[in-house]
Amino acid sequence: MREQVLKVLTEIREDVDFENETKLIDDGILDSFDIISIVSELNEKFFVEITADELEPDNFNTLDAIVALVESLQ
Repeated sequence: MREQVLKVLTEIREDVDFENETKLIDDGILDSFDIISIVSELNEKFFVEITADELEPDNFNTLDAIVALVESLQ
């Protein structure tokens, strides 16, 4: 799962070190357009529905947080 999510993320932003960054949102590395793109791809690839309630910085600050979000929705 982690590798599949990482692939989705790097296809959207290949310039970001998703494996080592811990404040993707807090440090402004990902902007709102990136998040929309990520959510759309994750919804499609993993057959989940990430809702507005889940669009919190804590869910998108790290690769592991994003993986945990997707797993919790499956």
